[in-house]
Amino acid sequence: MIMQDQKENIKTQIENKLQFTTPEMRDNVESKSCCRPDGAAEEAADCSVPSKSDFSDPVYKEIAVANGHINRMNKDELRTKLAELKLETRGVKDVLKKRLKSYYKKQKLMQSVVAENNSTDTYYDYICVVDFEATCEESNPPDYLHEIIEFPMVLINTRTLEMEDTFQAYVKPEIHPDLSDFCVQLTGITQETVDKADTFPDVLQKVVVWLQERELGTKYKYAVLTDGSWDMSKFLNIQCRVPRTQTKLSSMLEKLGMKYEGRPHSGLDDSRNIARIALRMLQDGCQLRVNERMHAGQLMSVPSSTPMEGAPAPCPPRYRN
Repeated sequence: MIMQDQKENIKTQIENKLQFTTPEMRDNVESKSCCRPDGAAEEAADCSVPSKSDFSDPVYKEIAVANGHINRMNKDELRTKLAELKLETRGVKDVLKKRLKSYYKKQKLMQSVVAENNSTDTYYDYICVVDFEATCEESNPPDYLHEIIEFPMVLINTRTLEMEDTFQAYVKPEIHPDLSDFCVQLTGITQETVDKADTFPDVLQKVVVWLQERELGTKYKYAVLTDGSWDMSKFLNIQCRVPRTQTKLSSMLEKLGMKYEGRPHSGLDDSRNIARIALRMLQDGCQLRVNERMHAGQLMSVPSSTPMEGAPAPCPPRYRN
């Protein structure tokens, strides 16, 4: 019987091996890629390439053979094999292939791993999913300043693969205090709701306290997940100044064979559905990595070769006089 600490060591070694790649095996062995919620995977061109000794274990040849066989399977064959393994069978063909490859890769590595008393601290303990709702008009003028009117969060525990907690607060807009009929119909948020709500600085303080109470950024590593760069770089950073153009949440769900649950454009329901996508990706073996970071008020891309690290501990917001 394998003791719990041995299981953790095996899991750690498998996660380490899953990160290896080499140009010669790119066609058959899954290359290191950045998984995207829309079902695509971008090749990490700037990933560091390990030495050939990293592939001295015969298990990588077995993985290459298995992946080659999977590449030749049609959609029905993929679904049949996934069903036999009691894995999710929904999604487009590329998603099904990646799901099956991920399963066999982990199985092969599990068989080859010898438990060692070492560990790595690179995995996020929690993922905090956010999807803001903001003031809007049916035809926004170029200089229209959007204001957040709903601040929701869904907390994913990456160990249990469960949605562990949620936060939701409505926000009273100050620049455009009266919601348009279009905004009310789109979001389901009423004028009465925002009139009774706190202003953004007060809500942001509540968010910080909520994160601190759960020891995120201190005891536990975490990262913020959105369905695009809009929420962080526009809504949260400058309260949004440009039209929203990004991958639609509905298309991400569709590619994974999933359907939207709840009311579209409800911030909390949107966050829950993004969390469902993240959970499916984690179950499929994807490695979620930070790809953008806010620094000095500017949005910066983070290379996939950058060592993984958690988001900083939350601190009270600072305001300019």
